[in-house]
Amino acid sequence: MKEQYRNILSRVDHTLLSQTATWEQIRTICDEGMEWGCASVCIPPCYVKQAAEYVAGKLPICTVIGFPNGYAATSVKCAETAQAVADGAEEIDMVIRVGWAKEGRFDLLEKEIRAIKEACDGRLLKVIIETCLLTEEEKIALCQVVSRSGAEYIKTSTGFGGGGATREDVALMRKHVAPHVKVKAAGGIADLKDAQDFLDLGADRLGTSRVVKAVQALAKQ
Repeated sequence: MKEQYRNILSRVDHTLLSQTATWEQIRTICDEGMEWGCASVCIPPCYVKQAAEYVAGKLPICTVIGFPNGYAATSVKCAETAQAVADGAEEIDMVIRVGWAKEGRFDLLEKEIRAIKEACDGRLLKVIIETCLLTEEEKIALCQVVSRSGAEYIKTSTGFGGGGATREDVALMRKHVAPHVKVKAAGGIADLKDAQDFLDLGADRLGTSRVVKAVQALAKQ
């Protein structure tokens, strides 16, 4: 069963970002991520050091910056990023300041992403643009910003903004980002069919907790 879904699982950032997340729950998703060969576990910053020590290099630790609203000052986001890297994070998922996109201040957005990328000190950076809050024109403009910024990924959603990834958004992002930029779909990926659909549309990573649960349920049948 594991082999059948290995390609999907290897692209999953196994995620737990709820406000009530406990260390016991974080440890469980770390165990699951290692068992099922996930791309990473995506967890709150406060658990990064503990989780990095726990997995001992067997699984990349991903965390979130400026999460979920994105409106912290750039200096604060950079400090968060530097702390996460010092604690052992290998991947950083940052939230943009959506208000700047609404104002057309794409120059400031690019400057902020570049600053956070520098604070990443070589680690992967994924830029969450919160697609559910944007017009199509704003999404396209942000694809261009991220393509210029040095970030490795553009990401659809936090999952906290009122909507998650859609097939239309993933297709649009894949069309408008530069070839070197990868796409992460997150929020609302309910099952294995959703996961495969998003991959087929051009997503390189999936942010979800449900895919591992779905494979676990199939394995028990």
